[in-house]
Amino acid sequence: MAETTIRLLGPPAIESTGTPPPQPRGRKAWAVLAYLALQPDGTGRSRLATLLFPDAADPLGALRWNLSELRRTLAGVTFDGDPLRLALQPPWRCDAAELVGAGALPRPDPRSLNGQLLEGLSFVDCPVFDSWLAEQRYRLENCAQSLLYESSVSALASGDPREAADLASRALQRDPFHTDCNAVLVKALVATGEHRHAREHVARCADLYRDELGLPLPPEIRRALSGAEPETDPGIPATAATVRSYLDAGGASLSAGAVDRGLDQLRLAVVLAQRTPDRHLLAESLVTLAGAMIHQAGGRGAEVADFLHRALSAETPAGSVPAAPSSVPAGPPSGKYDAGSPTSAAAYRELGYLSVQRGVPDRAAGWLERAGAAATGFPEEQARVLAIQGMLASDTARYLDAVEALNASVRLAREARNRRQLAFSSALLGRVWLLRGELDLAAETLDHALQWILAEHWTAFEPFVAGVRGETYLAAGDLESAAEMIDRSWVMADLAGDHCYMALAAGAEARLFLAHGDLAAAQHWVDRGMEPRPWYLWYSARLLDVAAEVAIAAQSGQAGQVVDRLGALASRSGMREFVVRAQSHRAVLGDEAAAQAVPWLAKEIDNPALTAFLAARGQL
Repeated sequence: MAETTIRLLGPPAIESTGTPPPQPRGRKAWAVLAYLALQPDGTGRSRLATLLFPDAADPLGALRWNLSELRRTLAGVTFDGDPLRLALQPPWRCDAAELVGAGALPRPDPRSLNGQLLEGLSFVDCPVFDSWLAEQRYRLENCAQSLLYESSVSALASGDPREAADLASRALQRDPFHTDCNAVLVKALVATGEHRHAREHVARCADLYRDELGLPLPPEIRRALSGAEPETDPGIPATAATVRSYLDAGGASLSAGAVDRGLDQLRLAVVLAQRTPDRHLLAESLVTLAGAMIHQAGGRGAEVADFLHRALSAETPAGSVPAAPSSVPAGPPSGKYDAGSPTSAAAYRELGYLSVQRGVPDRAAGWLERAGAAATGFPEEQARVLAIQGMLASDTARYLDAVEALNASVRLAREARNRRQLAFSSALLGRVWLLRGELDLAAETLDHALQWILAEHWTAFEPFVAGVRGETYLAAGDLESAAEMIDRSWVMADLAGDHCYMALAAGAEARLFLAHGDLAAAQHWVDRGMEPRPWYLWYSARLLDVAAEVAIAAQSGQAGQVVDRLGALASRSGMREFVVRAQSHRAVLGDEAAAQAVPWLAKEIDNPALTAFLAARGQL
């Protein structure tokens, strides 16, 4: 049977390897198709009719006509029920649905992802749908860019540097300032022996960053020129015992706060593990090093991702052939370890964690689904995976899903008597309660987290919990206690040099001074928070949200620019509540289309605090 693809990226079309298929007539039919393809849980018929046919005498009748048009041209594709759902069965495929889907969906060839969603079609007569379309275009572009990057890293890790170079080059055509893609391209050129081209690319990058951004060359790109591994004493035997000795020493150094020494010891463990026949030991060493770089040294770039992909390749059963990145770009094929390996589960989890922090929730969901499957039978790893799934759900304003995942994580961590995991999961749960305005639950949960942090002497995580607890005091009107906790959060984050927690604490300080009516001080803290450039984009969005409130209160001429930055970041990163809040700010600034979009978008989010915020502005 000929494969038929619904192309929604670029000029929309139905494509088939057989006889040229009929095409839907009218832009509204394409709009219905795109909306349903990107709403896997379906949508109410009345809601969709109001969205796309706001001026029609009979909106439901207009929807029925367009559905009949789609059924005529898409034989075998079903549009049924209320809520209305799109169901695709072979031989049908849809590029946009596959790009954002998690689980066992086929993966699109990253080379085929060109163009915007419904490119060339305009919907100015449907302002709310037009707003949704703009948001989804940001989201899908981000997914496509991330898919190209992940595929390039996977190709490099599996020993195909030419494929990696091609994919990284395609990604850089979309965003020449993507630091990690530049680093992958340089690594790939070095691996193929094209050292001159690698040096030339680094030089071009330096000129580009200096001339266009006024910034120095990111060190990750320069480091990519050197593929040298740490030297080991030739007298040290490459055995499982020596590898585990270095792993233990590295862990001890990290626990003592000697981060650089600990990372050096873990790198040596990887070098020695590569010389042993034990592939699982190599995978374990790579995951341990990557985890230390992420959580101890703030590593978020291509080097860390490469270690994790190499670990997954090492865990692939001997004799199997890794799939090409174009067919399964998210990593190597499933193998015996995927069914129950804490090492592969940890690798998938860390890749999911990186995607959460980079603001690519659709890719994160796929990684975390794999992590959950691989963690079956390992309760401590399940607790870790559930915590990151809860973080993802919270970031994307699926708060009840977040509560469910984080409560399960807390339960497993408590059963395992893992106080650090208990503190981490509880702190994230406290953040959810704060965001929902359930302040008593937030206070109780965060106070427990602080107790466990104290018991563990885990000062590195304290700025987060102190900052969120300070905001809980602030929301409850206790400004004195809020100031005490928020100041502590800032000082500890600043001393540690943690960019994410500095942005969190600076945003909390800005909210505190906004509550006092001191707009100058609030703006000062907004500016300080913007400087560190946090890698966890949720912090950036939350800081931009308070920056917008401050700019609006001060009647600043920069308010519109700040709100546009928030809207673009939130749309690209799937942060649905921040999308709503950006539209709310636009409405305050006089944007009528945004004012129409606010109640529509807010209806999809179950958050009493958001509802109260919008009601106070008269937008519901």
